[in-house]
Amino acid sequence: MPDSIPSYPPPPAPPPYVPPQDSSAGLKTAVLVGAVVAMLAANVYLYMQVDVLKTEISKLRESIETEVTNLRENSTATSATHRKSLETLKAELADARRAASAAANSAKSEAEVHADTIAKELAAEQKRQAQQTSSAISEVKEAATTANAKIAETNGEVTNVKSQVASTKSELDKTITNLNKVTGDLGVQSGYIATNGKELAALKRLGERNYFEFNLAKAKTPQKVGDITLLLKKTDPKRNKYTLEVHADDKVTEKRDKSINEPVQFYVAKAHQPYELVVNSVGKDVIKGYLATPKDQIARN
Repeated sequence: MPDSIPSYPPPPAPPPYVPPQDSSAGLKTAVLVGAVVAMLAANVYLYMQVDVLKTEISKLRESIETEVTNLRENSTATSATHRKSLETLKAELADARRAASAAANSAKSEAEVHADTIAKELAAEQKRQAQQTSSAISEVKEAATTANAKIAETNGEVTNVKSQVASTKSELDKTITNLNKVTGDLGVQSGYIATNGKELAALKRLGERNYFEFNLAKAKTPQKVGDITLLLKKTDPKRNKYTLEVHADDKVTEKRDKSINEPVQFYVAKAHQPYELVVNSVGKDVIKGYLATPKDQIARN
């Protein structure tokens, strides 16, 4: 659409007025004719200008109508495009909302499944721990019952042992009371002499001396008993006599025709008290008895 209406040149000025020279009538007529001619010329010019103006206005109207039509078409196309874009956006928004809703439902479902799984595992673990605790309590109860039974049994055994110890002590005291103290073959007062296995056991319980039992047979070489060696030379079962050699400190001492239950005494370098041999039985080429040695091994001066 044009910015403004085009301008046109102004109408020509009327011819100059020439006053009549001869008379006033002729002058007036000439002036009137000039004025009419000028008016006619001006009217013709104005008509022509109006016609041109109409043509320009018609063209301008057509141009404006074309512009308006184009604007309407463009506006319609733009509106359609915008409407289509808006519908597309609405559809995409609806799809997005449906997808979000589906994703939320799916996530919720997965979360619920996960929560159910954890709840089941927790319940199973609690049940397992409860079973273990119950089992442990049962084991503790059984162990306590067993321990109580063992304690009762042990108490019974202790009572029995105490009774046996008391009985043994009483018997030991009685046995020791029945033992005899005699003088040995070297004239030294001997301790208690055991004549059998029961009395020897009582002496061992007293613990006053070391005791070594032997079963010595007649042989060509000495037999070790304690820290010495003995060699049986002969026996006389009818008279309960025997003869043997004592090998100690690189010396040999013969004890001839000794009787049963007689303390046979001899000294060794490392003890200030004598060693004692007691034979409780004599058989054919064999004797049985024990060797008694001092507890304290102190060399004699």
